Amino acid sequence: MNDRTQQMAEDPSTKELNNFVQTLLKQMQDRFDEMQGTIVSRIDDMGKRIDDIEKSVTELMNDLGFSDDENEKGKQY
Repeated sequence: MNDRTQQMAEDPSTKELNNFVQTLLKQMQDRFDEMQGTIVSRIDDMGKRIDDIEKSVTELMNDLGFSDDENEKGKQY
């Protein structure tokens, strides 16, 4: 390290800026992790809802007299 670089590294304003940036990055990472968990949870909930809807539709179709063979033919598009 040359003298100029060493002086900058020891400068209190440089240390303050470095601490500020490190704190900001940590806060951003924490917020990202929180958002990621929320998104994954919502996707899981949506998947469960879709499964419930599929089950309800299948039950309705069976109640209306559609057979499983007819359901499978409809899925082959």
